[in-house]
Amino acid sequence: MDQEADLLVIGGGMAGLTAAARAVRDGLRVVLVERAPALGGSALYAGYLWTAPTIEAMDRANPDGDPALKAALVEGFPGAVDFLRELDVPCGPAVPILRFGRGRQFDTALFAETCRKIVQDKGTVLTSATTEKLVVEAGTVVGARLTLAGGEARTVTARATLLATGGFQADPDLRADFVHAGAREIPLRSNPFSTGDGLRLAQGAGAAAVNRHGGFYGHLVPAHVALEPEVFVDLALYYSEHALLFNLAGERFVDETVGDHLNAMALLDQPEGRGLLITDARGYREFVTGAYVEGAPATDKFALARRRGGRCVIADDASDFAAMPPEWGYDGAKIAEEVARLAKGQAPGPAREFDPRPLDELPYYVVETVPAITFPFAGVRIDARGRVLSDSGEVVRGLYAAGSDIGGLYAGAYAGGLAPAMVFALAGVADLVSEVR
Repeated sequence: MDQEADLLVIGGGMAGLTAAARAVRDGLRVVLVERAPALGGSALYAGYLWTAPTIEAMDRANPDGDPALKAALVEGFPGAVDFLRELDVPCGPAVPILRFGRGRQFDTALFAETCRKIVQDKGTVLTSATTEKLVVEAGTVVGARLTLAGGEARTVTARATLLATGGFQADPDLRADFVHAGAREIPLRSNPFSTGDGLRLAQGAGAAAVNRHGGFYGHLVPAHVALEPEVFVDLALYYSEHALLFNLAGERFVDETVGDHLNAMALLDQPEGRGLLITDARGYREFVTGAYVEGAPATDKFALARRRGGRCVIADDASDFAAMPPEWGYDGAKIAEEVARLAKGQAPGPAREFDPRPLDELPYYVVETVPAITFPFAGVRIDARGRVLSDSGEVVRGLYAAGSDIGGLYAGAYAGGLAPAMVFALAGVADLVSEVR
């Protein structure tokens, strides 16, 4: 039952599928291992390949990220788009994303199925299989020991191993350790199989973990609502960029207009990690029910949250907040005062840089919200070629990582998830191919 390969890929999401398909098309023997029963991972819930279009734009949006990784992402992005085209996966025209980014919409399910066929045709795909341990000989990773779906053991010996297990966001203990103490209980906006296998396997082989408490990518979602995969996008309250966000003390604590993903990180740092999201009739009309990105479907997020049991109310006037139910735990009187001041164009709290308009068109639409995590910014340390590094900065020979398993690219900021998955997967395979040939 043992097997030999040029490349062992652990994880079958965006990064793993990219690496496996690229390697097969480059003539390498590939084994792809996925813990879940099916391939695709959290990429199936996404739809845009995007990042900052220039290094300068990346530096402005993500100043504290690893410089080498940032540059590699920006420079490698065109190659990722080319790879989609090489696979005949259609992608849309370039559109603006998050003010500073540019990206293209594509069918992630079609991409996953296309890669699966490529790999299964000339390689090996193992689903419902667990990677127990990396095999290390003389300081070099030479494969891994697996437990297959039927319970039998298999050792795969490989020239190189690429970790692409999707991060650790589904493990509450790792979230509390690497993201934030309050992250243990936050909702999961991701597949449930990303429980930190890549991080544990890498550390067991001598790799470094970096960017602890460096943040996470996620979005605000309605509190008290079950977050299921089919509503990951529909229930994300992207419109918080055009709303007001208050903590339990009735205070605004962040410039909401900078981005919903940043609001999610900021709210996690507030008492109990929950807040009230408030917009006016114009905000409801233009943003709550509108498409977040050009070409994306529009959904009435307020109505959906209300139907699913969220704390959602319509306030006829700012004074209504003073009568907020005590069991909600908010300082309603202070919120009423602050909302009234903002309606008059006054600006208590942080400045609203990108949308300073007064929220003065009645009524107000109110949703209690919490942050949900999609993937962490902490993870395995790599270089620009996707090679895994130790604490001392030395290369862990034979080991690569990509996707949400890596750490350090983003620090308290975000510029795309699918793009780095593809870029660093392609970089790792290119590095391996150069060595093999």
